[in-house]
Amino acid sequence: MSDLPDFTTQTAPPAALNGAAILDDITAFLRWYSVYPDDHCAPTYALWLAHTHASLSFYISPRIIFSSPEPGSGKTRDLELGALFAHNPRLTISATTAALYRRIAASADEGQLPPSIFFDEVDAIFGRSANPQVEDLRALLNSGYKRGATVDRCEGDSKNMKVREFPVFSPVALAGLAGNMPATITTRAITIHKRKRAPGEVVHPYRERDAVVEADPIRDELAAWISEVAGKLEVARPTMPRGVEDRPAEVWEPLLAIADEAGGHWPETARAACRHFVLEAEPAEQSLGVQLLSDCRAIFDGRDRVTSEELITALRRLDESPWNDLQGKMLDVRRLAGLLKPYGIKSRDIKHPDGKVTKGYYATGKFSFTDAWRRYLPTSQESGATSATNATSQLSGVAHPQPVADRSATATSSATTENALTSEVANVARVAHKSSSLGGDAA
Repeated sequence: MSDLPDFTTQTAPPAALNGAAILDDITAFLRWYSVYPDDHCAPTYALWLAHTHASLSFYISPRIIFSSPEPGSGKTRDLELGALFAHNPRLTISATTAALYRRIAASADEGQLPPSIFFDEVDAIFGRSANPQVEDLRALLNSGYKRGATVDRCEGDSKNMKVREFPVFSPVALAGLAGNMPATITTRAITIHKRKRAPGEVVHPYRERDAVVEADPIRDELAAWISEVAGKLEVARPTMPRGVEDRPAEVWEPLLAIADEAGGHWPETARAACRHFVLEAEPAEQSLGVQLLSDCRAIFDGRDRVTSEELITALRRLDESPWNDLQGKMLDVRRLAGLLKPYGIKSRDIKHPDGKVTKGYYATGKFSFTDAWRRYLPTSQESGATSATNATSQLSGVAHPQPVADRSATATSSATTENALTSEVANVARVAHKSSSLGGDAA
């Protein structure tokens, strides 16, 4: 394998700080030590790390999630790499929610930016049955997404109990096995779906002490540059790609604002990534309720009414459906009514030609499926290219796996996106540090 590419040690004067080049260096660094499922992931992560140095300039702090179906896919390594560049990183596995409250509050009390929390193995927490501690952590991660968010907690012993308002706004990166992350978190996040490295996908051996030496100058330049442009970021209103609205637009606004300030290829690179994650990624798994609405629409198949008995029988016959095993029980009339009620759908009398009256559901009219289908399952004609519902559901989807270039030739070659990331990406030769101690074959 070729020698390690040159990373930064030169300290450029503030006036010469080049945001695009700094982000290029971080992207190249990430790709040197980790394999990503597609070419949009490393630039997106670089922008997310940059936003931690100006989190108070934004209304929200998007979460970033590293997920994989199996262990050993590089999720922890990505958190370790991110901690090298983020502002005041705190890498943790099992920190209590109370400890996180106090850590974030301590920074606020000192007038500093909130810490960047890198939380590993969260699947072990959210995979458990619901309990107050898990719900408390989920509340922190959800509410801490918006600047100014606080939670009230009691402090002191029983005689001197006081209520304290804890600030909870903080950047958060999460890693865990797929399937256990609450939807309330994934819809506030950009999810990168990691996979085990295939034969031919190689990365440089990671030695933390050496990586720190390489990353420190780049992080210092990043912090200095972001400090220069923080005021502009606070008032920035970046243009979103067509079709990115509501929650997805909120999530991507900080990253696009930073990309616009960096200039060069970054505005287009960031928007290509935004389109990829929001509009082109695999959709998130449907909730049980939305799946029921979808299955019922297929069963109605243009009819105006279906009896409850017929609807339940048809639902149970659907292949790969959950309706035969809902927590150990088959779907029945009562459970069907309970699942449909939140969507404003209720059973009504259906009068048959022979005069018999049974309960059933209508496609149109009062308490029918029409409104729910329109809102939660819009057709392409109804939603168009700018459907906020569709975009929100896709936000928590993972990046669709794309072939990753073989690193055995060079770790600094720029991967090409659909919009061509240009030759500026991975221009790590501009920096001068050479670490012969990191030589050797890539593993």
